[in-house]
Amino acid sequence: MESITVVSLLDVISELFSEEISIAVSNTNEYIYYRPSKRVDLKIRRGDVLKEGTIAYKAVHSGQKVSEFIDRDVFGIPYHGMAVPFFHEGKLEGCVTAIFPALTSGKLVVTIKSDDGWIPLPFSQVLYLESKEKKTYVHAKEHCGTHKYSLQEFEFVLPKEHFIRCHRSFIVNVKHIKEIFPDTHSTFILSMNNGDRVPVSQSYSSYFRRLLGF
Repeated sequence: MESITVVSLLDVISELFSEEISIAVSNTNEYIYYRPSKRVDLKIRRGDVLKEGTIAYKAVHSGQKVSEFIDRDVFGIPYHGMAVPFFHEGKLEGCVTAIFPALTSGKLVVTIKSDDGWIPLPFSQVLYLESKEKKTYVHAKEHCGTHKYSLQEFEFVLPKEHFIRCHRSFIVNVKHIKEIFPDTHSTFILSMNNGDRVPVSQSYSSYFRRLLGF
């Protein structure tokens, strides 16, 4: 037991949490551990100073558990989190923070830019989203257009029960997957209902398989 490091122990403990939850541990001044999830990544690095306005900062300075929604002004993306301070012999040592994806804002459509104007599309009609040439393309049954949001921003708008990130350049609507084919090196190819093919990269394949249960 003496040979187990704090980081290795935290890695094991983090496995107890959902893959959709990011875990951060800090002392009273800076982060000492961070494990991002596939669903939300605040791009925290070990050694980053606690930012004023974050729940970790609030937990450390109040000495109490903090649970609230944080808007995109702090880390660039919105999230919901819970931070719990920990103590040693009565002295505050830091806190552990669980970071959850922000809930959807209640929108029912995504409005895309077309050649002639804008087209509001119900989420149910969207097949997949693609990041290409510094633009985000929304592919639907009968339309394809661009949107100002990045894929990371879309992850906090789209209903997560239907849309899954399967590649750094793709988010897919699982209700429009026709077939799944194995590819090289533990990757997959998704055949969509409109005939398009969407890749599942190796870094997302385990997460994708677990969510779809195969």
